[in-house]
Amino acid sequence: MDDREEIADSPDEWVARHIRQYLETNGRARPGMNDLLLTTCGRRSGKLRRTALVHVRDGDRYVLAASHAGADRHPAWYLNLTANPDVTLQVGPETFPATARTATPEERPRLWDLVVAAVPSYRAYQEATSREIPVVIVDRTH
Repeated sequence: MDDREEIADSPDEWVARHIRQYLETNGRARPGMNDLLLTTCGRRSGKLRRTALVHVRDGDRYVLAASHAGADRHPAWYLNLTANPDVTLQVGPETFPATARTATPEERPRLWDLVVAAVPSYRAYQEATSREIPVVIVDRTH
């Protein structure tokens, strides 16, 4: 991704406000929460899209849940990274390139348990939808 390209923040006002607070505080917008900023390339527009997400760590990897708060469709950021797995993460003040992929069926149960242990509301999100919420593994590339 080109760092000079303009990034469009989430159209959801709550998320956009959270992104601004995250940037203004060098990643300390919600003390006690493991938040990060994920930038993907729009699968239809080709434009950079940024959202704020909770993550858990699994060794050096970042683990995300594409919950969309239990909606019956995947969030746009997840669809974007399935089309183009090259993403950018900002964790605290550090920004770096990464590659994202959906956890395999063998990996998912253990990682899902990590996610639910950190954020119990994800269990309710899974119960609210008939789709299996994807678990995403993000690895730093540099």
